[in-house]
Amino acid sequence: MPLKKTKPLTDAELEAYEATRDLGAELLESILEMKAGKGRVVFSPAIEARKKTGLSQSQFAALLGVSVRTLQGWEQGRKQPSGAARTLLAIARTNPKAVLSVADRDHGEHAKPGAASGAAECAKGVASDGGV
Repeated sequence: MPLKKTKPLTDAELEAYEATRDLGAELLESILEMKAGKGRVVFSPAIEARKKTGLSQSQFAALLGVSVRTLQGWEQGRKQPSGAARTLLAIARTNPKAVLSVADRDHGEHAKPGAASGAAECAKGVASDGGV
C-alpha cells in the first residue's frame, strides 16, 4: 500500500500541535515499550564498518563512492547496499586497516603531510573533487 502524501504543516498548525504534546509522557511510553521488548534495535553493518574506520559519514561515503544520503539510508536500515557495496562494508568491518591503506595508496596525493590519518584526508579530498 503506497504511503499517502501529506502537505507540510504551516507554522501555526505545527505550533498548535506542539502545544498539545506531553513529551515526558511520550518518552515514558517509549521507555516502557522498550523494556517490554516492543522496541527493536537495528544492527547496521554500515555503521559498524564506518565507525571501525574512524571516518565521518561524508568521508566514508566518498571512500565507498556513494552519496552521503545513500550511506545514511544504509545506516538507518531504509536501504540495503548492493553486492559490491556489501562486500566493501564487510571488508571495512573485519579489516578497517585494509580499506584505509587502499585509500591512502590510491589517493595519497590528497593526504596532507603529517596528518594522523591519510585516509581521512584522502576521503575529504575525494569528497571535494567528486570521485573515488
